[in-house]
Amino acid sequence: MTVLSPIAFDMLDQAKWAFSTRRVERQDAVSLLDMLTHATSGDLVLGRVERIGSHKKIQLAKGRASELYVGDLVVLACGDRYAPDQFEGLAELDPEGADMLAGGGVLGRMRHRHAKMSAPTRIIPLGMLANAAGKAINLADYALNKAARPDGLKVIGIVGASMNSGKTTAVAGFAHGLSRAGHRVAAIKATGTGAFGDFNAFVDTGARYVADFTDAGMVSTYRQPLVRIESGLDTLLAHAKRDGCDVAVVELADGVFQKETADLLRNPRVRDGFAGVVFAAPDALAAAGGCAALRAMGVEPAIVTGMVSCSPLGAAEAETATGVSVVTRSTLCDPAQANALLAQMLAKRFDHAVAVSDVGVAA
Repeated sequence: MTVLSPIAFDMLDQAKWAFSTRRVERQDAVSLLDMLTHATSGDLVLGRVERIGSHKKIQLAKGRASELYVGDLVVLACGDRYAPDQFEGLAELDPEGADMLAGGGVLGRMRHRHAKMSAPTRIIPLGMLANAAGKAINLADYALNKAARPDGLKVIGIVGASMNSGKTTAVAGFAHGLSRAGHRVAAIKATGTGAFGDFNAFVDTGARYVADFTDAGMVSTYRQPLVRIESGLDTLLAHAKRDGCDVAVVELADGVFQKETADLLRNPRVRDGFAGVVFAAPDALAAAGGCAALRAMGVEPAIVTGMVSCSPLGAAEAETATGVSVVTRSTLCDPAQANALLAQMLAKRFDHAVAVSDVGVAA
């Protein structure tokens, strides 16, 4: 039997609301549901910090980090997480205690953790937030209105070999360079786990429009259906176009072997929607393997960047191994060079389209 308990508003006022909840209208939460074992990805949970572990801070909806203390009330979203350098976890809640899987506000059950990581911060779920109708509040309730992928928006995809390979730096650099060149740029994170680090980095670039998958109603894209992730990307691009953007720089999280990223890249509709794809790699070997993997998926990388570009020797090795130019962050940030790179991508795309068209006519 479901138990619906009224909630004191001062509890919600005292609670630390995570970044992942930033779109939620807090006044909509009027009660708590005890159906914790039935929680699904995106459901909001009020919890109390029981033990401080790996995450010692929570990223607040207002955009700053807050120190966590035992006894703190927090509002997090139930969700999955995929992070080879940290945790893998599932959107499952135990009334006896759940794991804080990400500082941006993801609560679930840890399944695996990297050897360098300590145990996750432990949260006692007090209940799922519910609205006046007694329905569990989910991030999807506050998502941007769904929209079809727009025409006329040039979209650049940024993918990488792994976490921490330089994807976000590449997005930020390219968005900044193109903005300085006079383009109206959207910087978008299409997949990953809700957190404000990348979002804030994109805002700092001067991009006209910044958004991520949480704006499309997902706390995490891990284990979400491909159709939902693709729809979310279409929606974010559509809103960027409506905001006046002419270029979108889009990051796909983690590495090209991560399931959701790989599925998107293998999807012709998504893959062919990119005017160019930038690959971020930590070193020359990763660049060679990553470019080979992309080509096997039908994606020809336009340029390589990332940590490998910090080393002249590493960059030279990568260029020899891949046949693809390696560019630095400073190159991406430079308006003239960023504009030239965009023009090169568009020209190659046009040449490819003409070649495909010629083959079709010949056939």
